[in-house]
Amino acid sequence: MTQKRNLTAEERRELTVDTVIDLSAQDDPANITTGSIAKHMRVTQGALFRHFPSKDAIWEAVISRVGERVMQRLDAAAAKADGPLAGLEAMFHAHIAFIVEHPGVPRLMIGQLQHARPTPARRMVRSLLFLYRERIERLLIEAQEAGVLRRELNVEAAATQFIGTIQGLVMQSLMIGNMNHVAQQAQGAFDLYCHGIHAEREVRP
Repeated sequence: MTQKRNLTAEERRELTVDTVIDLSAQDDPANITTGSIAKHMRVTQGALFRHFPSKDAIWEAVISRVGERVMQRLDAAAAKADGPLAGLEAMFHAHIAFIVEHPGVPRLMIGQLQHARPTPARRMVRSLLFLYRERIERLLIEAQEAGVLRRELNVEAAATQFIGTIQGLVMQSLMIGNMNHVAQQAQGAFDLYCHGIHAEREVRP
């Protein structure tokens, strides 16, 4: 990554965030140091710390921006959908597309959740998952009230399964080393998910 000149402080912080995301796609985030970030940006560590007081502050900024970008993408997709079930599908595919475009993001999120100590970034990931889950549950409830989903459906379990379906696809892709695998399997996985929550249709003679 070439160093850009005459950037504002906010632009340099944004560039740092993008650098961490890029590096996470190439290596385990646990191996990323402030030195490797500075080297990739072609700046000194001193220049890096003029914008962030600590390494934890860098990770906090990264998770914050990733969360904003993901939720904006998902909310925009759901807003264009025709109905709550279509909104769920739109959010599912929007999330998959984001992962394919930014393959370092899943590594970042998983890495933060694995931290033994309660870092600010780890707390932010947990908060992001909570907000994400709330949106899924809201759409599930709307679809259930519209009669599209089974009346006895456990909405909390269905939301967990929605998130788990994406996480499962991500883990498979990480294991085979090809994040495009997520997109290739997405529709089939979502169809199976819908089969489990959809209201049974009456069979007419």
